[in-house]
Amino acid sequence: MKQKKDALWIFSVVSVAIISIPIILILAYGLAIYHDQQGYGITVMMAIALTLFTSILSAVLVFVIFTPLAYELSSRVHRGMETIADIPASIPHPIVGIAILILGSPFTPTGKFLESIGIDFFDTIQGMILALAFVSAPIYIRSMQSAFSSRNIFPDLLSQSLGASRIRTLYGAVLPGMIRQVLSSVLTSMSRAMSEFGSIAIVAYYVTQYPFNGVSAASVLIYQYYGYFGPGVAITASAVMIIVSLAVLAVARLAGGSRHAGDQA
Repeated sequence: MKQKKDALWIFSVVSVAIISIPIILILAYGLAIYHDQQGYGITVMMAIALTLFTSILSAVLVFVIFTPLAYELSSRVHRGMETIADIPASIPHPIVGIAILILGSPFTPTGKFLESIGIDFFDTIQGMILALAFVSAPIYIRSMQSAFSSRNIFPDLLSQSLGASRIRTLYGAVLPGMIRQVLSSVLTSMSRAMSEFGSIAIVAYYVTQYPFNGVSAASVLIYQYYGYFGPGVAITASAVMIIVSLAVLAVARLAGGSRHAGDQA
């Protein structure tokens, strides 16, 4: 049935336009008008590669650590846990970077321990991954919490009636039937990690490890280009990064497509 284009539809179109127009302008100016060759250079490609690499690993880390929390929050009411889980999304992200530096500082007990086992967060890939995981975790937790809450809980009840623990139920009975939802949530978390600037600008302004020695994340490099060369190169590099980000978002939407179709059935 054809949907009626009412006032709500008009407001929705305007809202989408407000979001879309700046993105379209960056793509148009970056790819067609300015089209600065430096914006396609090896430095930009290495920055995007570093961003993708660390964002993928941070998304995997978020999945491993925070899936049980999302399941718990969907099963029981935990106001305190929910509030704490939302903290990374509600504080300025440079604070996250500073917190990670304190965590790894050799002047703190945690830093001394990490140093003793050879872990350093400053200007390292692991520091960047930790920062990205921290800031993207709330998005993953909320997405998976919603997915867990909206499904049929029969597999949970059946598994636990057979004597399985809740953690075994999660990994043995629940997650195998939610592959698309998990993939969608992981990719959405990855997309958020790709956009991060504030925390990694402090923790890892550039990386000092092979094969990314001297490479900055894409967001940091674009900021550098804007300061050094003006808007031309920065806009071209931004357009390239937007294309990569849109590709990841498109895959995330396709991965979650069957869930939405099922909701509408």
